[in-house]
Amino acid sequence: MTASSASSRATWHGRSVLAGFLLGVGAVAMVDEVVFHQLLHWHHFYDRSTTGIGLVSDGLFHAFSWFATVAALFMVGGLRRERGFRAALFAAGCLIGVGSFQLYDGLVQHKLMRLHQIRYGVDLTPYDLIWNGLAAVLLAVGIVLWVRSARARG
Repeated sequence: MTASSASSRATWHGRSVLAGFLLGVGAVAMVDEVVFHQLLHWHHFYDRSTTGIGLVSDGLFHAFSWFATVAALFMVGGLRRERGFRAALFAAGCLIGVGSFQLYDGLVQHKLMRLHQIRYGVDLTPYDLIWNGLAAVLLAVGIVLWVRSARARG
């Protein structure tokens, strides 16, 4: 294997993980926004102001989720054209993206910054345990898959 082909593989591997990460972040952000913000009306992205500001923050959050998703799909298209797409690394990146975003949301945005809570007027303990526990599991599975994929490629 030449130095340039090893460099190309390393780049493809990193780009596959990054594309998966962006798709995972975009997908979980979109699910959060659609389910909890729009359908259930449990909260807005920013709940410390008026409903109008909350709706604007939801729109910006939704735009962010689409940007991450579209960027990921463009990256996947480029990798497939170059024959550099690595499915296992992409899947690892997706799980890491979903888990890390959800854990960041649950710990930093909900608890530390108090931008919003999962729900209001109820005991948050079961919601927090499920939200953050699921995030930690998805993040751990993604990391294990990433490490196994890295070992398998040498």
